[in-house]
Amino acid sequence: MGFLAPNTADIDVRQWRTRPYHQRIRPLAQHWALHGFGTPGVVHLLYLVKITAYALGGIAVVSATPGIGGIADFGSWWAEPIVYQKLVVWTLLYEILGLGCGSGPLSSHFLPPVGAFLHWLRPGTVRLPSWPGRIPFTSGTRRTAADVTLYAAVLGAAVWLLFTPGDAGGGGVLAPWRVAVLATLLALLGLRDKTVFLAARAEHYGLTLLVFLFPVTDQTAALKLVMLALWWGAASSKLNRHFPFVVAVMISNSPLRPAWFKRRLYRHYPDDLRPSALAAAAAHGGTVIEYVVPLVLVLSHGGPVTTIALTVMVVFHLHIMSTFPMGVPLEWNVFFIYSALVLFGHDAAVGAFALHSPLLAAVLVLSLVAVPVLGHVRPDLVSFLPSMRYYAGNWATSLWCFRKGTEHRLNEHIVKASGLPVDQLTRLYGAEAAELVLHQGLAWRAMHSHGRALVGLLPRALDDVEAYDVRDGETVAGAVLGWNFGDGHLHDEQLIAAVQQRCGFAPGDLRVVLLESQPTHRQSQHYRIVDAATGLIEEGHVKVGEMVTRQPWLDETSAFPVEPLVTPRPATEVAAAHE
Repeated sequence: MGFLAPNTADIDVRQWRTRPYHQRIRPLAQHWALHGFGTPGVVHLLYLVKITAYALGGIAVVSATPGIGGIADFGSWWAEPIVYQKLVVWTLLYEILGLGCGSGPLSSHFLPPVGAFLHWLRPGTVRLPSWPGRIPFTSGTRRTAADVTLYAAVLGAAVWLLFTPGDAGGGGVLAPWRVAVLATLLALLGLRDKTVFLAARAEHYGLTLLVFLFPVTDQTAALKLVMLALWWGAASSKLNRHFPFVVAVMISNSPLRPAWFKRRLYRHYPDDLRPSALAAAAAHGGTVIEYVVPLVLVLSHGGPVTTIALTVMVVFHLHIMSTFPMGVPLEWNVFFIYSALVLFGHDAAVGAFALHSPLLAAVLVLSLVAVPVLGHVRPDLVSFLPSMRYYAGNWATSLWCFRKGTEHRLNEHIVKASGLPVDQLTRLYGAEAAELVLHQGLAWRAMHSHGRALVGLLPRALDDVEAYDVRDGETVAGAVLGWNFGDGHLHDEQLIAAVQQRCGFAPGDLRVVLLESQPTHRQSQHYRIVDAATGLIEEGHVKVGEMVTRQPWLDETSAFPVEPLVTPRPATEVAAAHE
């Protein structure tokens, strides 16, 4: 791996270009298995600097609160209730600026390394309302001056809270009415633009703001339940056949794991890149940890058992961070570690079920049980984030296919904060390296179980795959919306319609393959093939069993089996179902 240049596959690019799409994927998937994304060393260093800036910046901001004490007194105030509250607000602000999840090269933001606030403070950019046909005053996909003002108000409310003393003058907690201002503005912003709402990690930090509205005597118990639900939600989402693929691919991206170990994550490198028994054991072992250890933390009240459990969870999150997973939820994991140490270490004596407020209990049941259950059963209705279906390989995904020579229309007709990833990479490394890096991302997608289905559906969407530039939907959303973090609902029919309204692609110029995530109670996933100009072409189902038995490059002679619906629904009905 180079320090400044990406580590790309050692191939003859001219000869590689002559291969069919699925064969171009093969050497890049094999390269990923040992080298991951090939991220330059300087990028890993920059991520470490960013994590440090997040942690030290939070400490510095909190220490400026009157009555708290200086940085030198950190050991005496690090676990105070108002400190925890302010670090929640600080983290929410960090995320909604786009500095946390979904930032940098591992989220296809190269130059500049962040979109987010650059995009959301600019009128005319694309926004996606949450329920435009149902909530008044939210329709449309153009960001107005009012949207920019509302976003700026959220930023201002967060900064205001950070420099507000507690209701006891310095200690104590933040006044609930002040917290309510930020929570209300965030909710209003979310109705106008679901991208910004998801970027704030509202399923975690937004819910935590609601907890802060209740008496301080209930807050610690409620926050423990929030943490338990996040761990258990993540664990529950991994009870599938996809997760061993995720573990193998994720660890392959770690700069800290040797090549010999990475080979053992696959059944027979380089010809069989299905996850090995070692990868499956690591996946299922991690799931057991996320179930059992948090339960121990909830039921124990200090002492050696609690200390051991806390140590396990700290190492667990440090392991995730060490792999530099795509999407880079690094600060989120740092906050998990801090929360665990405060809530289950410092406040170990407080019972997790010692709630006195029925209203708070109802809010927690709705947010931590009802919404995730709905998301597991009907993933088409709920983002994977509030569903708490995190890094488990079971996401809604898409491939956007531009007829060669038409992708530039996104630059010509759409207001954006930065160029398309291909343009950013070309400026940094040249056209040849840019092409390889983008295809390396497509190989990453193909190495997941759902990626096999996406590659297999391409011939059904396109008469000639080689006549198109294939892009992962995440990279399109990152450029057009300013942020991307694994939610395929941000690049489904709603975004396709917004892009088509601006670009006016001719029939056949833009085809999109959409794959919904797997419902808990079914062993298949719903797919749709959409033409930006003419609408729905085909929809049906693919079986998970077919995905997990194939290689990323799908070089079998038989076509990938699907179960198309005999009569696809009208395009307008499909679009309405995904609003």
